[in-house]
Amino acid sequence: MPRSGWQLLREAFPDRPELGPSLSRVLLEQVAAGQRPATVRLSRPGRVVAFGRRDAVSPGYKAAVEAAAQKGFPGMERISGGRAAAFTEGALSLTLTLPDPRPAERTDQRFADWTGLVRDAFADLGADARIGAVPGEYCPGEYSVNAGGEIKIAGVGQRMIRGAAHVGFVILVSGSGLVAETLEPVYAALGLEYRRQTVGSLEDAVPGIGIEDAENALLRRLGKAAELETVPLDAQTLETAESRAARFRSKP
Repeated sequence: MPRSGWQLLREAFPDRPELGPSLSRVLLEQVAAGQRPATVRLSRPGRVVAFGRRDAVSPGYKAAVEAAAQKGFPGMERISGGRAAAFTEGALSLTLTLPDPRPAERTDQRFADWTGLVRDAFADLGADARIGAVPGEYCPGEYSVNAGGEIKIAGVGQRMIRGAAHVGFVILVSGSGLVAETLEPVYAALGLEYRRQTVGSLEDAVPGIGIEDAENALLRRLGKAAELETVPLDAQTLETAESRAARFRSKP
């Protein structure tokens, strides 16, 4: 993990969730082109169901988007892989956009490095945090972060283009019951295995933990991995993301 020249963005768009993945795509292109250094985003997206690319081509996709909307969750299509996940007011989105001339050669290494960092941040807060899937979890993956091998508290996906890679985490700090309820009809519509009791949060693992505690723990660990400079999102990048945002909005 290189240590210098990274930027940190904190902007969030809870009223326009599709702007999040649109911005992620713009940042990926900028980093790949050498127009921006490695960039970390840590934000609070608000209520939204984030669908993966395989969901978007599923026969049950339209019904899944409608099911999410009926629960008060708009849908968006994220740029990384995986299946449907949900954010709430108690969730964090952590994304890392990293330059790499041959990103496909380091896919597993990125998963191991950055999932390890998230696990360690959770452990700093007192959680029995482990890496690995819980059977029946939403958006299953071998690099999910769980608590005690029983509940999933974070998921991760990647997207690569020539010259850069995007690593994106969905982190539940609180609100696991709402996520479990929201995803149940979504997964039923998609025809996927799902056990709602596997949905968990940091608060479930360590009672009393709040979203600022989680943010601070992640930022401390990130600060050990790289020298971060908090910067505002520039107008040109935001304008480009806004111009593309509609294509990332799930349409029932």
